[in-house]
Amino acid sequence: MNNLNPEEKEILEAFESGQLKRPKGASEKIAEHQKAAEATFKKDARINIRLSSRDLRALQARALKEGIPYQTLVSSVLHKFVDGQLVDKAANTNEPPPVNRQ
Repeated sequence: MNNLNPEEKEILEAFESGQLKRPKGASEKIAEHQKAAEATFKKDARINIRLSSRDLRALQARALKEGIPYQTLVSSVLHKFVDGQLVDKAANTNEPPPVNRQ
């Protein structure tokens, strides 16, 4: 806990001293988030997909950095895309798409 910044230390101290209180509606928000998490991680279908070995290695490296299995990362990205939460930044600007250098 020594690597906390001053703001984080202040929050921790307030929590430990009992000064922090849940806001109104917190229970409903928690239930909403739990329901969303359950729906997100319910895995009731399988797919097979062919990727380039380069993309697979990049996915595995990114998942390792995030601390999650790579298949979970792929599932999460796909879920965010179909849910409209994943936005192509280049498509929303006048910037040209990135150049793919293989």
